[in-house]
Amino acid sequence: MLIGTAPIAYRVATDPGIRILVSDLACCALEAGSATTQNLLEPENPGHDEPRITVVLISGTVTHLLAPAVEQQWSKVPDPKIAVAVGACASSGGPYWDATTVVNGITDLIPASGFIAGCPPRPDVIVDGVCSLVGSL
Repeated sequence: MLIGTAPIAYRVATDPGIRILVSDLACCALEAGSATTQNLLEPENPGHDEPRITVVLISGTVTHLLAPAVEQQWSKVPDPKIAVAVGACASSGGPYWDATTVVNGITDLIPASGFIAGCPPRPDVIVDGVCSLVGSL
């Protein structure tokens, strides 16, 4: 979800009941978006049925300045929903963990149901991680 704009919505190609909303905060968002070139994700379209679940991918460094916008975007996503921290920055602040302007992990703001490691993780790892997490719910 690019802060201040409509979120970018995808569906998992092998399970279109899973909607993925991408926060465009940094390089991990590019990896999620590039999953479309590997036919792992497809852009959401009006022909899709209502999602079974919406997965919000928080990717990139979240600063204290952006935190209210991230929280607001999260509150606008309808249930059922889960948040997943993608990459080191969203999970723990990454290499910027000691900066006073950086939130040290998305769980300081919203509840994360899972974490996908990497800097950045590969597109297939992101999609596999989301599908595994949704499958375990």
